[in-house]
Amino acid sequence: MPRNRNDEPKSDLLEKVVFINRCAKVVKGGRRFSFSALLVVGDRKGRVGVGFGKANEVVEAIRKATEAARKHLEPIALRENTIPHEVIGQFGGGRVLLRPASPGTGLIAGGGVRAVVEAVGIKDLLAKSLGSGNPANVVKATLDALKQLRLKDSIFQLRGKTVKIAPANPAEVAAATVAPEAPAKPAKGKGKPKAAKSEPTEPTAGADPALAS
Repeated sequence: MPRNRNDEPKSDLLEKVVFINRCAKVVKGGRRFSFSALLVVGDRKGRVGVGFGKANEVVEAIRKATEAARKHLEPIALRENTIPHEVIGQFGGGRVLLRPASPGTGLIAGGGVRAVVEAVGIKDLLAKSLGSGNPANVVKATLDALKQLRLKDSIFQLRGKTVKIAPANPAEVAAATVAPEAPAKPAKGKGKPKAAKSEPTEPTAGADPALAS
């Protein structure tokens, strides 16, 4: 019994067609066309794959590219909605620069780079193509750049070090660690403090000089 396409389980993978090329072969009876499709597949949670398929029909070429991409899903290290650090990827004549961006920036990228980073699940990114504009080279250069990404935890683990966790609010921690003020030290000297000496007053007019002395 033929299987109905509607009975196939739905996949959560995002599929994006980057480029479709048409090739014409001249024969005795006329021209024969063939198609090639470049496609990106990702789960938008840190995994992405690139596939390439060729066939005499567009639909068949896309199907082959999709199967090839699903077989080669690569895990990518992400930090929240962006990448951990700046990186440059290269493949053939294509060179791609990727930079992390602050939340709310969006995807400043186009063409094959945008298709790849959207499939990965990145939402804030700055990208620039520095080399060839060939879609296949740009897509593979972007994938090469994403494979080079490393998180701080993995780098420290390779070096045999531990990551120090920063406090949630540094101001509160700083206020809590301030030493209490020391009590005021008493004045130096033994016994009770001496009373201030009163200066002698001049005798008033008419007073007895003997008493004044």
